[in-house]
Amino acid sequence: MLRWLTAGESHGPELVAILEGVPAGVPVTTEALAAALARRRLGHGRGARMGFEQDQLTIVGGVRHGRTIGAPVAIRIANTEWPKWEQVMAADPVDPAALAGQARAEPLTRPRPGHADLVGMQKYGFDEARPVLERASARETAARVAIGEVAAALLGEVCGARVLSHVVAIGP
Repeated sequence: MLRWLTAGESHGPELVAILEGVPAGVPVTTEALAAALARRRLGHGRGARMGFEQDQLTIVGGVRHGRTIGAPVAIRIANTEWPKWEQVMAADPVDPAALAGQARAEPLTRPRPGHADLVGMQKYGFDEARPVLERASARETAARVAIGEVAAALLGEVCGARVLSHVVAIGP
């Protein structure tokens, strides 16, 4: 059985993905994962971020010489925009004076319609949407794409399956 976890926020230093349950011997390379992330950036998105942010991918565990070793596969995707957000998204406390005047640091108190903002604010008792929208972000899907590529390699290795997709229709 496969189990996956992701960690990290949209504007944090990096996203981390862990996929557990992958047997030893599945072919996994940084090149294959990077190609999957490049395909993700070609998709249609609401913002320009997908176009300018480059995914800096590192396999940090579970793979040796291009093959899984039976341990959980851990993948790190660095955020190239992190320097712009370092103070706003710091894990440790930051002096409020250091954040003064930064538009990024302003509380986001108006939830966006159709997003997880309001529900997350209510569920976790936040008075602003930033902690919610940082996880409920399209950027988080980069981690899912990376571990999905590992799962696709597993399907290919076990039963020769290839994962493909295409649009059949748009609209009625």
